[in-house]
Amino acid sequence: MISMKRRMLLGSAGVALAAPMIMTRAAFAQQATAETPMSAATTMPPDTHRFNVGKFEVVVVKDGSRTSEKPQETFGTNQTPETVGALLEANFLPADKFVNSFSPVLVNTGSDVILFDTGLGEGGRANGLGRLVEGLAAAGYSREAVTTVVLTHMHGDHIGGLMEGGQPTFPNARYVTGQAEYDFWVDPARVGTPAENGHKGVLANMKPMAEKTTFIGDGGEVASGITGMAAFGHSPGHMIYRIESEGRQLVLTADTANHFVLSLQRPDWEVRFDMDKGAAAATRKRVFDMLATDKLAFLGYHMPFPSVGFVEKVDQGYRFVPKAYQFDI
Repeated sequence: MISMKRRMLLGSAGVALAAPMIMTRAAFAQQATAETPMSAATTMPPDTHRFNVGKFEVVVVKDGSRTSEKPQETFGTNQTPETVGALLEANFLPADKFVNSFSPVLVNTGSDVILFDTGLGEGGRANGLGRLVEGLAAAGYSREAVTTVVLTHMHGDHIGGLMEGGQPTFPNARYVTGQAEYDFWVDPARVGTPAENGHKGVLANMKPMAEKTTFIGDGGEVASGITGMAAFGHSPGHMIYRIESEGRQLVLTADTANHFVLSLQRPDWEVRFDMDKGAAAATRKRVFDMLATDKLAFLGYHMPFPSVGFVEKVDQGYRFVPKAYQFDI
């Protein structure tokens, strides 16, 4: 029988042996807290989301997100800050900040692997953005597997990932984009205007691929079951895309609406990044009236990840209803 004294000695030894490990853990926690937030100590893989539209596999990749101040300087620029803030607060959101995320989409039709938009690429990585290629790899797709890259329009957060290290990011891909959009951005008339930086970005990222590009207009086909639709306003040749397979449909609305509350509940409100604000508002109402009437799912590039949902008509605009299990059954 072990004596009481021996038990006490063993207990003390156990505490002594465990102490270095306890101290190490405490020191690690203190170091992580003092030197870098624990949430930043380990880089998490990019968010990805996979679902099916008929026989097509759809993969959404979160290229990144960023928080910005003063929502009224971007959305509802023709409204007072108080009006914009009140709508945000009515939807359980802060009045003084908003989060913008970026969601390129890959569609595997079985015969084509089609990527819609390319995120911010190298230029966004210093701020934790530009994670598309990393996200595709996490979902099982290499850069070389992409057969077609479709550009909804040519703002920097959509074409920034076209080139990597001075070479095409997707070396085996052909390209599809709107003729009107391309013609606007490559025109030397953009020099000396507010569109000059965009012009330079298109010359650097998109023009090198012009010989491998198919330029389309309203109703143009990307592949069997995937059709382009003109949705001008946000940019001069902004396009959206209808995906259809085995009776299921999904519309990629790109930047038709840029915020799930401010752009949808108040489609008439002006948005700083809309190049033709009147045309953009008219397009928003036309597109989302169609989606609400036909009860079609849509995927918006800047909607809350995974960026997929439905809309219903409410009051002056539309209510965003996030996707649940509709595509799983």
